[in-house]
Amino acid sequence: MRRPTLEAVAARAGVSRATVSRVVNGAENVKPHLRTAVMRAVEELGYIPNSAARSLVTRRTDSIALVVSEPPSRVFSDDPFFSAVIRAVSQELEAADRQVILMLASSAAGHARVERYVAGGHVDGVIMLSMHGADPLPASLGRSRVPMVSHGRPVASLPVPYCDCDNRGGARAAVEHLVSRGRRRIATIAGPPDMTAAQDRLDGYREAIEAAGVRPVVATGDFTRESGATAMRQLLAAEPGIDAVFAASDLMAVGALGALRAAGRRVPDDVAVAGFDDITLARFSEPPLTTVRQPVAEVAACIVRMLLSAEPSSDPVILPTELIVRESA
Repeated sequence: MRRPTLEAVAARAGVSRATVSRVVNGAENVKPHLRTAVMRAVEELGYIPNSAARSLVTRRTDSIALVVSEPPSRVFSDDPFFSAVIRAVSQELEAADRQVILMLASSAAGHARVERYVAGGHVDGVIMLSMHGADPLPASLGRSRVPMVSHGRPVASLPVPYCDCDNRGGARAAVEHLVSRGRRRIATIAGPPDMTAAQDRLDGYREAIEAAGVRPVVATGDFTRESGATAMRQLLAAEPGIDAVFAASDLMAVGALGALRAAGRRVPDDVAVAGFDDITLARFSEPPLTTVRQPVAEVAACIVRMLLSAEPSSDPVILPTELIVRESA
């Protein structure tokens, strides 16, 4: 069966081809009775607009690129953060009648591929996620003049709108909670130093430690479970007397719990442990993990609204976090 054409719809509706084109492309300058006739003909014939032709007319693709500066092994690992963000962004864009295109850019070749795709006019906007250090991608994408927003505070000093959770305040609240429980030798397992979320959480830890008048003890991981276990073993070797640990992610905290258990340290009796994220695993760890809940779905909704807004604002939006107290601390 031949695919119904624009001309066939025009003939069925008794209008011109131009009128049908205006209706299917969302133009407002069409009389209501003509719009009704066209839409009835579209439904009766099963007409599907040609997306390529429609893009030429409307200059819209109805597609948004979600650009993640991480390798596939990280995005599709046991870290639920990425799947949660991708799911939340997809749901928000679907509700706005847009589709998401996931693009990974963890190498020079990946950067070049993303730049070509965006510059080629294949998307209406870009959402950046998990940027690292002096990543050149935000600046190069900025030259394409495609609207951009960042999930989280951008690493570069670029005028890119962003939405984030209160990483610094959440970390400070977790450490203050440990202090309130009488802990005095409180270490932290920080995230990668080239990521702003890790920087902000480390700053929150330092603020709370300084206010409590105790000495900071810092080890560094990369937000993975394995790095949390390694960092915990390093802390125990360097500071055997630590009585609390704040890990900058729940996965690192879970790794720390395993290392403490292997070392014969009881949690929370000997060492209290707190994390950040409130992933599902935090409720089922042994013991259940005290952590900072970040509003993943709310941040996703915020960045989609920013990107699709008719009058976008460059002011950042910071959403509050919540301390969730469980048995580990």
